Formats: sequence, structure tokens, C-alpha cells
Amino acid sequence: MTDRRGEEERSKGPRSRQAAAYQGSFEAVFAILIAAVLGDLADDHFGTAPRYLLVGFAIGFASFVLRLVKLGRTLQNSAPDAERDDE
Repeated sequence: MTDRRGEEERSKGPRSRQAAAYQGSFEAVFAILIAAVLGDLADDHFGTAPRYLLVGFAIGFASFVLRLVKLGRTLQNSAPDAERDDE
């Protein structure tokens, strides 16, 4: 019975990592878009030209980078030993 469970976990491994990678990249891209839209709304409200839009892009991009770094670490830690690059 444990052999079957082990086979199921091994077969789900690559799929779950791919799903996590897809979800993480989707979240990271939308972080930029949401922050930019909020910055644009702030510009409209306060009457400042591109100031808050640029701040929104910067915050969104920082969030994008942090999310991808976290995703990379998570995927690297969940990879089987045969797939890891130990250099």
C-alpha cells in the first residue's frame, strides 16, 4: 500500500511544481498591473502626473522580483534530489 502511495506522490511531483510555477508567475505579473493601476488612480485623485504611476510600477516590480525569488526557493526545495543542481 505504501508503494502505491509513493508512486502517486512521485507522479504528482512535476505537475504540482509546474502548477506552482504557473501560479507564482501569474501572481507576480498581476502584482505589477495592480500596483500600476493603483498608482494611476492616485495620480488622478491627487492631480500629479506620472509620479504615483511610476511609484506603483516600482512597488509592483519589487513585489514581482520578491515573489519570483520566493517561488524559485520553494521549487528548488521541493525538487527531488536527482533534479537538484548541487554545485
